[in-house]
Amino acid sequence: MADHDGSDRNLPASERKLKKAREDGQVARSRDLGHFAAIAAGGIGLVMVAPLATRWLQQLLAAALRFDATAIAGTASMEQRLSDSALQLLWTVIPLGLVMAGVAVAGSVLIGGWNWTLKPLLPKFDAMNPITGLPRMFSRRQLIDTAKACLLALVLGVIGALYLKSHIDTFSGVIAMPLPAALQQVGSTLLGGLMLLLLALALFAAVDAPLQRWLHNSKLKMSHAEVKQEHKEVEGNSEVKAKMKVRMREMSRRRMLAAVPKADLVVMNPTHYAVALKYDDAKMAAPKVVAKGADLLALAIRDSAKASKVPVLQAPVLARALYAHAELDREVPAALFAAVAQVLAYVYQLRAALSGHSPMPGELPELSVPPELDPHNKMESA
Repeated sequence: MADHDGSDRNLPASERKLKKAREDGQVARSRDLGHFAAIAAGGIGLVMVAPLATRWLQQLLAAALRFDATAIAGTASMEQRLSDSALQLLWTVIPLGLVMAGVAVAGSVLIGGWNWTLKPLLPKFDAMNPITGLPRMFSRRQLIDTAKACLLALVLGVIGALYLKSHIDTFSGVIAMPLPAALQQVGSTLLGGLMLLLLALALFAAVDAPLQRWLHNSKLKMSHAEVKQEHKEVEGNSEVKAKMKVRMREMSRRRMLAAVPKADLVVMNPTHYAVALKYDDAKMAAPKVVAKGADLLALAIRDSAKASKVPVLQAPVLARALYAHAELDREVPAALFAAVAQVLAYVYQLRAALSGHSPMPGELPELSVPPELDPHNKMESA
């Protein structure tokens, strides 16, 4: 039951789960950081363009309050002037809004990184079910976000109310001031209140950013059962893999034993290792290993060779070196060419003698196998 309710999810999310979560649009995001970044960018923009904006507002207000007899007589003219003034205001507000939106997006990307996916836009019919959606409404993340939003609204409301109360006389005195001085006074007063609000938003953002990252990581934590299941999906079932390895070894064994009757000779040591060699001077640049094995497989190669009348030579050093350094279905290493050529020549002489074309050769001469290629020497030195 613990696996289903997530109570034992105490393991960090794997890279595979994190990647899948990003594909589904689940990344850490901090709304408070975005709000702070957007309002701070807007405030900085207003301060930078304040002198220019003040003169422009004065001109706009003066032009809007200038009437003549024709404008007063026709409502169409008044509507046109109103729309023109509104359009001019929009051309001022829209760039500032775009800057604030861009900074807000950058603030969100700062926490969870850029993530482009359309999966969150796809319809989720299970989310429309109130029965399944009710637990999400009272989840730990939802309760924390709700409490944080309520606290932020309360703090900002208290700061705004106290600031307005302490500057009520300033706002009242603006009425008696000339327009340029009134605009400057209102701007400086609002800027002070904005700085207090930005300070509160900065504190909330400093808490919310790591909090959202922690909540995101906690949501993606995995249980031991999930880790095992993912390991099976990625690496494959261990039992199935073991069976596949056994089957592949058996297929390789059968293929090698089927190639032994076509070999030219088998080199043994005398029971631990066996290597079957084949050489065709018309097709091969060097002898090739067609089968090799140790212990029981070596005995099976020997029996198959004897049953097919393939010569079996006892050459322990060469057998060990070939088994350790030669790869199946590949040519023998260049360092062993001389030794392999010696045993092949001996086999050819033996075959000629058995057919009556030459005298019987003596014992196999000492083979020129480099000592460093003999695994037995390495084991003794170790």
